[in-house]
Amino acid sequence: MKFTLGIALSPLDQLTSLAVTAEECGFTSIALPDSIFFAEHTEGSYPYTPDGRRFWDADTPWADPMVAAAAMGAVTSTIRFYTQVLKLDPRNPVLLARQVNSVANLTSNRFGLGVGLGWSPEESQWCGTPFRDRGARADEAIEVLKLILGGGMVSYSGKHFAFEKLRMSPAPAEPVPFYVGGHTEPALRRAARIGDGWSSAMMRLADLREVIDRLGVLRAEYGRADAPFEIQAVCVDQFGLDGYRRQADIGVTDAIVVPWVTHRAGFDAPLQVKQDALHHFADEVITKI
Repeated sequence: MKFTLGIALSPLDQLTSLAVTAEECGFTSIALPDSIFFAEHTEGSYPYTPDGRRFWDADTPWADPMVAAAAMGAVTSTIRFYTQVLKLDPRNPVLLARQVNSVANLTSNRFGLGVGLGWSPEESQWCGTPFRDRGARADEAIEVLKLILGGGMVSYSGKHFAFEKLRMSPAPAEPVPFYVGGHTEPALRRAARIGDGWSSAMMRLADLREVIDRLGVLRAEYGRADAPFEIQAVCVDQFGLDGYRRQADIGVTDAIVVPWVTHRAGFDAPLQVKQDALHHFADEVITKI
């Protein structure tokens, strides 16, 4: 099992130091959250809390995940970064391809793109895209991203996106992995069909098991049962060495963790408290699993 550090809601001036410490402690990756802005009023319901309310507010710090990955990549050498997950709907895939291309090159191919549709109508509408049909647009956007990032002179003609021959250089030396987020049946099918992995939001072990089993069925349906596939999980009811072993037993390959939270420290805890929690987690879990 691999371990990824979740840095959501942390003060921005802590990010580079946390990346250095996470690398020292043996974490494989850092998960980068995405929020474009906080709308005072929203028509949407956040899908991963029981009451649909956001668990952050207008003052919560967020960094653009591409900028954060480049900044943390500059002070590290082995740890990887992936978005968990980037909202595709508000973004133009050609512009996004330029950003992903840059980050992949600047981090020496230590970047993966986790994608989702987005849940907020305002983020789509106020960035110039309609909220409807976002699933169909996401499918085309992923095709566009993979096409451009693959290198060479390429063109595309779809219902939602189209362009004549273009090239972005240099192309990443290694393929950028794509991870698909979401708990709905269409999201799971998208992950099974075109993803290099699936990324969860907050889930209990029993629910994770059901989703992982469903993904296995779908991957077989699409003829991809033997292809490498990551299961990135935020499990909210299994902790400690035995808890992570139970996650591994059901098929989790990458546990996304926030060690200072299990030490009863808040997201805004001082940097040293978080670094101590990382070292403790490494000693008690990473080195023993």
